[in-house]
Amino acid sequence: MQLDFTHHQSAHCESGVASNLLKDKGLNLSEPMVFGLGAGIFYVYLPFLKVSNAPGLSYRPMPGWIFSRMAKRLGIKIERKKFSSPAKAQQQLDENLKQHIPSGLQVGVYHLPYFPDDYRFHFNAHNLVIYGKEGSEYLVSDPTMEGVHRLTEKELERVRFAKGVLAPKGHLYYPTYVPAEHDIDWVKAIRKSIRKACNDMLAPVPIVGVRGMRTVAKAIAKWPQKVGVPKANYYLAQMVRMQEEIGTGGGGFRYIYSAFLQEAGHKTSNAALLDLSKEMTAIGDLWRDFAVNASRVYKKRSNQDDVYNTLSAELLHLADLEEAFFKKLKNAV
Repeated sequence: MQLDFTHHQSAHCESGVASNLLKDKGLNLSEPMVFGLGAGIFYVYLPFLKVSNAPGLSYRPMPGWIFSRMAKRLGIKIERKKFSSPAKAQQQLDENLKQHIPSGLQVGVYHLPYFPDDYRFHFNAHNLVIYGKEGSEYLVSDPTMEGVHRLTEKELERVRFAKGVLAPKGHLYYPTYVPAEHDIDWVKAIRKSIRKACNDMLAPVPIVGVRGMRTVAKAIAKWPQKVGVPKANYYLAQMVRMQEEIGTGGGGFRYIYSAFLQEAGHKTSNAALLDLSKEMTAIGDLWRDFAVNASRVYKKRSNQDDVYNTLSAELLHLADLEEAFFKKLKNAV
């Protein structure tokens, strides 16, 4: 059984899955628009939570929040389910397919057989779509991949019930109601979403937003003495991985958010958003530079002196730029 579902490649898994599921229901929403309406731009530092033996760091909100926030803004209804047993999870998925419902799943990436080895680590917040089944194989639309793939029942069960932080527990979701495009108040939805993102990035909390960036910057300077150079380099590698490789499209989602601001500016006839879109792209370029410089350090290819303090200063500069940016963005709406 194969549903009439079109696979579209995207930069990020959750916003890509949401965009593909909504397009299947007749609402042609781009990935950047999904991401922006879900206030997906974010930064949080969780030193007390270890992910792959490094302090927790994320450039996006909790898994599921982007789709849920976007749906709330647009009046979309989503059904979400988690399961106590693999058998019940498979039964529900098979029933959805019989009812011609392509379904989004949260999975762990470590045991996904089609993932390149370099991208496999214990990360349980990946998203994909199951759009059919032939024999004992499920048809997989993973938006971070160029083409579609197949997983056996056992392979899918293994990633749906991966253990560890953010264990998916068979998490399955799909839209049950999608309004027509002309029934949506786009100006209101875009304004509320941008304000939410600005409030998050400017939050008066030391581990969130630009303040979280400053906390990390100060920590980087202390890591070599506090945990030793090998572990400090491993922490840097994990930062770069989360920023550039884990479904972000690069620059810690800054490029996707820039594309959202450009689309939102045209959709709401707000020229200020178009200018700010260009500014966000420039900030994304600086994030890329930071990642390159950090990678030189942990690969021992840097010829700079005092490299950890240099990286710390770079990140502090980015925090200053983003603080100014999100204040301007908040005023623009």
